[in-house]
Amino acid sequence: MEEKQILCVGLVVLDIINVVDKYPEEDTDSRCLSQRWQRGGNASNSCTVLSLLGAPCAFMGSLAAGHIAENLPDVSAKDFEKVDLTRFKWIHIEGRNASEQVKMLQRIDQHNARQPPEHRIRVSVEIEKPREELFQLFSYGDVVFVSKDVAKHLGFHSAQEALRGLYGRVRKGATLICAWAEQGADALGPDGQLLHSDAFSPPRVVDTLGAGDTFNASVIFSLSQGKSTLEALKFGCQVAGKKCGMHGFDGIV
Repeated sequence: MEEKQILCVGLVVLDIINVVDKYPEEDTDSRCLSQRWQRGGNASNSCTVLSLLGAPCAFMGSLAAGHIAENLPDVSAKDFEKVDLTRFKWIHIEGRNASEQVKMLQRIDQHNARQPPEHRIRVSVEIEKPREELFQLFSYGDVVFVSKDVAKHLGFHSAQEALRGLYGRVRKGATLICAWAEQGADALGPDGQLLHSDAFSPPRVVDTLGAGDTFNASVIFSLSQGKSTLEALKFGCQVAGKKCGMHGFDGIV
């Protein structure tokens, strides 16, 4: 029987990356050492990393022909109705058009209610941008990733403080995870135990674009393989650290 996939729902974009010898000062010109175009977007990046880790995965988002496209719509609940949920063991949703995504998440919940435990889809959501609309997503998902930016926007000064302050927003039994750059990442689950992993900094930081997406994907991969939350947290920090020491994603594993 074909192994069920991990589905990532969200954004795919074109990233244009310029490499310079130092961070440019304001109102100055800098010579570009090199430039590359690569596929980006949170959900797309996470799907890339999952694939590199060896997970059977799929992406759902708006695509267009050609190198550059404008005004592509986000995935709607009507679009999501076409998805055959029986193909997936895990669905990850990047918080964007939350009112539509709530309907998608409710559809998954309704599907799971009809399934025996071993066939239920595990769900994760990412709340990265400090936009009020997205905060309704806290109450959905078995795993909720909240960003440092959102935590600081809500008045928290550390991952631990954010998890304690925000855990009441997640649904019963969920795990809340917050990565805090070079300070590592923390998680809080239903047992009330705060878990922490230090960061794994590379010898030299060269490219942090997509590091958070790499962390999320690595945590999801580890949890989907039956690892503990602490093991998944540590693995996420390890892979994200390795990614920061290299350009792009090729060679991440």
